[in-house]
Order: sequence, then structure tokens, then C-alpha cells
Amino acid sequence: MVTVIIPTRPGQSEIKAVTAARALDYPKDKLQIIVARGNQPAVQRNAALTSAKGELIYFLDDDSVAQPNNLRRALPHFADPTVKMAGGPSLCPPDAPRIEQVFAAVLGSWLAFGPSRARYEPVGAVRATSEKELILCNQLARRDSLLEAGGFSEALYPNEENALMDELQKRGGKLIYDPGLIAYRRPRSTLKSFGRMLLNYGRGRAEQFRVNPTVGSALNFVPPLFLVYLLTLPVVWNITFVTRLEHLPQWYSLPLAFYALATVLQGIVTVPRCGFVRSLLAVPLIVLTHLVYGLGFWRGLFTRIKKPGEKPTAVSLEILSP
Repeated sequence: MVTVIIPTRPGQSEIKAVTAARALDYPKDKLQIIVARGNQPAVQRNAALTSAKGELIYFLDDDSVAQPNNLRRALPHFADPTVKMAGGPSLCPPDAPRIEQVFAAVLGSWLAFGPSRARYEPVGAVRATSEKELILCNQLARRDSLLEAGGFSEALYPNEENALMDELQKRGGKLIYDPGLIAYRRPRSTLKSFGRMLLNYGRGRAEQFRVNPTVGSALNFVPPLFLVYLLTLPVVWNITFVTRLEHLPQWYSLPLAFYALATVLQGIVTVPRCGFVRSLLAVPLIVLTHLVYGLGFWRGLFTRIKKPGEKPTAVSLEILSP
């Protein structure tokens, strides 16, 4: 038995994920679809979990278009009882507008998102992984394991799923990344919304670190520290006017030179995957990604994290026919 859980906003009528869930190649008598309406996805998913009948839960965002064979492809991974979650990438639809395809090129680049690029591009082969490579808008999990781990942290948004995956691994669970387990989902539609997403990603990661620090979080400190480095460059350059450290600016500027070279190289290696124009347009957005993410991370280190239940969220559940 599989339950598909789809959080969405109150009053939303057209839900792409419901249409996709009904098209899944799976026995209808073993498929349950729950739409959880509300304004806090973690609370919505937790509420749906308590009403789910499936041994396995398939999480989709309301605009995720899962491929029909996803369940049949994913189920063999759970033959291993130590596997607690399995997921694959969320890809930009090929018919999306050009600006969204440029955003997708940034999301799928190594320099911008590191190992997390696997969330937006099919990378490598099926493998055991960490929360860095899995994305909740296209992910399956064992219901009993989620409940035993306490469900999603309602104090975090985003990154509530990342904290839960860390907890599952601490308990000995295994996470699986399958590059062939694909869902299509459009990126943000404007530069402003893309920037806001990056800001929230940085804030959410910092808040997750505060609530649940792990060794894997070290990589997320690179953008905020790079931002500090950039802010100190003018100070170091000005020092040469009052000291004799004439070579200090040159040495201190070396990381910036290496960064500029890495950015250009990333644009070049992106060309075979995304084409010349999209790759060229993605280069300045890679820089923007680091700056805005870093700013969001610094913000998240000092925000007040709300306690679960501090701001009650009404949730209504709709159990739909497959």
C-alpha cells in the first residue's frame, strides 16, 4: 500500500501532482492520495501521515509531475529493510520558458549547488546517499520510520525534510538516490522569486544547523564565509595606503581570481548540457546564488526559531480516489 501526500494551499483547485498521482502505473486498490491543505507544509505533511494507510509514503509538491513508472521503479529499493527513504531528481520541463531553463542550469551546476545538484539533474548511478542529494518534492519513505523519528520538524521551513533525513541516518537508516526516479517541476518564474528562494534556502540551512548540527553542514558555510571575504577585500586594499604591505592585496585577491576562473569553467562545462546561451546567462546567476545564499545563511544564524505549535496552523485533509 502506497499513500501519496500532496501539501497545497487552501482553495487551490488545479493540482498537477494529483493528476500525476492518478496516472501512476500501480494497482488502484493499493494507492491512496491525500491532499493536505494549509499554510505550513511540515504541519500539513505530519497531519497527512497520521491518516495515511500506506506502508510507503510518496511525497510530491502540488506542482510535481511524477513519471508513471516511479512507484514500480522505487519499490525494489525497499526490499532492503534498512532503506528508509528513496528519491530522485526534480527536473525542469523541456517546454518551460527560457528564464526558468536558465535557473535550472544554475540549480544543476556543481559550482552553485555542489552535491545538491543531484536534486535537479540525474547524476551518476543508483547509490546510498545523504540528505544533500534528495529532494522532498519527489521522495518515498517508510511511514513507520517517519513516525518513529517524530515526523517533520514543525519549527523548520524550509529544511524540515533535511533534518528528518539526518535523524533517520542517525538511527541506522539508509537513503537511496535513484537518478531514474524522475519528477518534473518548474523552477521559479522570475529573478526576484529565484533570489527569494535562495535567501530562504540559506536561512533554512542555517536554522537546521542550529537545531541539528552535523559534519555534513560544513560545506554550507562556504558561501557565507565567501561573502565575508568579499566584504573584507576593500579593507585589505585600503591597508596598503597606510602600510608597507605592498603585496598583501595581490595575495589576498588570489581566491577571488580562482573563483572567477572556476565560474568561467563551470559555464564552459555546462554548454553540452544546456547550450551556449543558457550557460552564458547562468554564469552571473551562479555568483548571485553564492551571495544571496550566503546572506540568507547569516540571517538564519540569528533568527528566532519558533517552537512547534507556537503558531497553530489549520490543516484540512482530502482523501481522493486514485
